[in-house]
Amino acid sequence: MNQLTGFLDHLLKSAGATVSGANQTNRGSGIGGALNSDFGRGTLTGGALGLLLGKNKKARKLASYGGLAALGMMVYNTYGEYQRQQAGSAQPAALPAPQTVDRLPAAQASAHSAAILQALVAAAKADGHIDARERELIEGEYARQGLPAEVQQWLHAELEKPLDPAEVARAASTPEMAAEMYLASLLVADEQSFMERAYLDELARQLKLEPALQQRLQNQLVTAGA
Repeated sequence: MNQLTGFLDHLLKSAGATVSGANQTNRGSGIGGALNSDFGRGTLTGGALGLLLGKNKKARKLASYGGLAALGMMVYNTYGEYQRQQAGSAQPAALPAPQTVDRLPAAQASAHSAAILQALVAAAKADGHIDARERELIEGEYARQGLPAEVQQWLHAELEKPLDPAEVARAASTPEMAAEMYLASLLVADEQSFMERAYLDELARQLKLEPALQQRLQNQLVTAGA
């Protein structure tokens, strides 16, 4: 597992620990390389994640969902169903299996992970809540957690970019990657917010998601309780 894939997986999984910790408190009061299997164990929770997501509601959505493999599996199932629907009478065995992040070799999974994380960070910025001070705090937290310099630089660049759904969508080189990016965006955006809903709609348009697939992805989150 490379650095970025491991970081994204732990970021998604850490939402559960963040929410759990918050609940306990309330009751009481292009990047490659190998990633050590102990990376971030139990540490990438709380502060930086909360600042990035901005709202506990978003953290709860991620917590109900799981890690990167879970995201890939959901897109695999949803996209597969969409393919079969589009093919009509074609036999499922005759259709190519969706190439989602959970089913790819490391190099390809890295490209998917970078695109998914880019989409996640952009969606987290869609409500306009991350200002310069919060970006400094987020980056400081990641530095304290010992993220490799190249990952920190990548995150810094993404946090500093103006919000542009067209630029985000350009990272999608396959329909499966586009679906993964949209699903990740749904997980961290508040669809009740006008700004975030408008961003999601424009992102879907730029990703060239068919309305039927877009609706299936939205329905999957409802079914999963996210």
